[in-house]
Amino acid sequence: MDRTMLDATQHQILELLPQTHSQLARLRAIIDAGDYPTVTVIGKYNHGKSRLLNELMGEDFFAVADKRETTAQTAHIQHGIRWLDAPGLDAAVATRDDQHADDAIWHKADVRLFVHSLREGEFDPHEVALFQSLSQDKKQTGRQTLLVLTQVDQIPDPEVLQGIVHCIQEQIPDGNGLSVSATRHRQGLEKSKPLLVQRSGIPELQQALHETLKHVPEIRTHEKQQIFSSLNAQLNALQHTAQTILEQQTSLQQQHREHFDRDLNTVLRKVCEDLAPVLEVGDVDHSLEPDSFANMYKITAGKRDRNRIQVAYSQACIAINSHLIRYGVVGLPEAQKTNVRSIDSVIIAVLGVSVKLRKELRQMFFDASSLNRMRQAFAHYFELSSDRQDLKTYIAQLEQQLEAIQQAQIALQDLEHLSQHKEGVIS
Repeated sequence: MDRTMLDATQHQILELLPQTHSQLARLRAIIDAGDYPTVTVIGKYNHGKSRLLNELMGEDFFAVADKRETTAQTAHIQHGIRWLDAPGLDAAVATRDDQHADDAIWHKADVRLFVHSLREGEFDPHEVALFQSLSQDKKQTGRQTLLVLTQVDQIPDPEVLQGIVHCIQEQIPDGNGLSVSATRHRQGLEKSKPLLVQRSGIPELQQALHETLKHVPEIRTHEKQQIFSSLNAQLNALQHTAQTILEQQTSLQQQHREHFDRDLNTVLRKVCEDLAPVLEVGDVDHSLEPDSFANMYKITAGKRDRNRIQVAYSQACIAINSHLIRYGVVGLPEAQKTNVRSIDSVIIAVLGVSVKLRKELRQMFFDASSLNRMRQAFAHYFELSSDRQDLKTYIAQLEQQLEAIQQAQIALQDLEHLSQHKEGVIS
């Protein structure tokens, strides 16, 4: 299987569903492992994990010492099995070691050997909690955990040994622990003492492990089906949610625009009603009378009429501006702003600063083409308002998310199809 395809699919899904990291890591581990089942040995450091692994493998691949040796995942392939020694399960280890241990336990392992030294007595709370989690995982995935009680040779008193085992059985009722001694097994092999080998408990563990490994292929198939089904369900749920929100926001966008246009028309009709008396003239239109030097400081009929027109125009602007503010149109876009804030208004940009003549008012508010241009201009600035732009951006993000979900769904389907027809180690 193409590693690039797996990388791309994993990246696409994690971008959308970061909470699926563990599922994707397990899926990748299954695919990467190919035909080799992975046996992960877990337990606290200095509990005999590495020594046990060496006996099971028949060679000294793993370092053995009376101090903390395994601080990262160490794997070897022997007898058609990938043997993985995980970092110790200790409360005071570094975060990086914890991550290695979690990866080995939850992602890499097909079978876990949970190792506990009998010389340490019963389980501590951390061990109990972890074993219970592994038991729960078995119910969900089918992966087996074998409880291995090591260093039995270091408890010479049978009654003491029986007491410790009894306590552990009460802590872990479904553990069915196998008591072993790697030291006895090695001595029995080196000194050709079959009885000592048998008393070591290693042959019984090997047989139990052999029977457990038989079920790994079908368990992996079951796990993959579970993971693919879960990922597809989560992508479908995310798609449904995004599609629902997109439809809601698109509908809101449309309704908001319809309400803006409807209310603007209502305001413009009211403005026209209010302007009608001002536009009525008798025999003489005094607003057309020009000012002269002689009447510069006098109140003339022309000045009064033009002032009346200007007031009517200002009232019309106030009415329209109230409508704009109610819909979030509170200023010009950044690109149109000037250094004079007082003129950075949509009203001035569309209608101008002042009107002095009736024909200008008639042209502006009573000419059909002028009114249509005015509506379009106000609608343009409405669409450029910050709230409207934020909504537009949000809708675009939802559309991009839906496209990404669709691409992830296709990639996941392709990966599922390939995984069903082509198994093997990724090169």
